[in-house]
Amino acid sequence: MGQLIYDGRPLDLRIDDRALTHLQIVIVNMLRRDHRFAFSWKDDVVHGNGRSTIWLNPNVSLHFKFTGSRVPSINRSWLEDLYASATSGSGLVLTPEPPDTSTADDSAWSRAVAPGDADDASAATSKSASGTTRSSTAR
Repeated sequence: MGQLIYDGRPLDLRIDDRALTHLQIVIVNMLRRDHRFAFSWKDDVVHGNGRSTIWLNPNVSLHFKFTGSRVPSINRSWLEDLYASATSGSGLVLTPEPPDTSTADDSAWSRAVAPGDADDASAATSKSASGTTRSSTAR
């Protein structure tokens, strides 16, 4: 069970590494695009069985703590659902994983890659105005 640490404080949110990986992709990509949004989840029964919400913005410190070392396969359909939720008025809500029905023609949102994926590094190379190729991996 992984954990999300928000602004230096662990949240009362224990989540399996697979779901946390999908949340990480959505949250990091949204914040990278300077979006601000709410993230809500259902609390565990030991914490009252209610729900909690935090406000996410590019200035807040986040730490995604995984218990396992393997990056799971990515379900693009789940990413689509999570992105749609994040851009809605109610904000990002963790939903159960749907079957992966995605195709290569899915939207750009679903083309996010897992952290450390080789495609991520190649996509970071761009041409500067002078025509020379430079790497923009330092984000």
